[in-house]
Amino acid sequence: MVTRLYTHPVYLEHLTPPGHPERPDRLRAIARALDDERFAALDRVLAPQAAPEAVLSAHPAAFLDKVRAAIPETGIAAVDADTSVSPKSWQAALTAVGAANAAVDDVFEGRADNVFVASRPPGHHAERRRAMGFCLFNNAAVAARHAQARHGAERVAIVDWDVHHGNGTQDIFWDDASVLYCSTHQMPLYPGTGAKDEVGAGNIVNAPLEPRTGSDLFREAMRTRILPALDDFRPDLVIVSAGFDAHHRDPLAEINLVEDDFDWATGQLMELSARHAKGRLVSLLEGGYDLHGLSASVSAHVERLMKG
Repeated sequence: MVTRLYTHPVYLEHLTPPGHPERPDRLRAIARALDDERFAALDRVLAPQAAPEAVLSAHPAAFLDKVRAAIPETGIAAVDADTSVSPKSWQAALTAVGAANAAVDDVFEGRADNVFVASRPPGHHAERRRAMGFCLFNNAAVAARHAQARHGAERVAIVDWDVHHGNGTQDIFWDDASVLYCSTHQMPLYPGTGAKDEVGAGNIVNAPLEPRTGSDLFREAMRTRILPALDDFRPDLVIVSAGFDAHHRDPLAEINLVEDDFDWATGQLMELSARHAKGRLVSLLEGGYDLHGLSASVSAHVERLMKG
């Protein structure tokens, strides 16, 4: 079992205001955790930067130009109340896209069985025409389109267990039955989307969780809603929007998961991808804002990817 890890120092240069939860220390904490000898066999690769045109598979050119124009020469600029950019944010965002697309290439071309991408800024709140929620480009959506265009994938599944609903991914694929979007998330919570009756073209499966939900109800939602939908869909590729802010220590939400829940969910998706997608699974970092909870959960997730 070959598990590849993509990351890049430029991700640390995407700066946010003091006190902002989506901060460079998130990746430093993950890097320290993955330096443990348990992860010696990880295939570590420097993430490539995508060409700006790669983003156009999920976002229009006018949006790309708007993000580029928002990048300041110095300091930090606000895109919205939650989302900021700094001089290196353009390179960081394109390198997050580049890593996601390279990960798709790796699992289709046999260089890795599965891949974890430790990147920032995250992506799942980025709508087709709007950057928001700490996100600039929708990395998972671009990766899904890349799998279809370059590798002929007919059905791509995106599974999002971030505690916040991936409104951006839902927006991009709302009427596209070739991509299945499945999400567990706290509701009510930012961004306010993700109700069960939001079904798109029958390709959107939301499993909202009430505040203070713990392991049992999270796993029940996966078993009864998410996994059956994935089995029915029979994806050629599984992309995970892997946010770890449903951990009980996270300051931005009220779901009470532990590291073992992410281990379990990872194992379930690996079994499913083995049944339908020749094991092809790409995991992209989304949220997770308590450094201890984040690093411990990522460790559990990556260790399960490596064990198979």
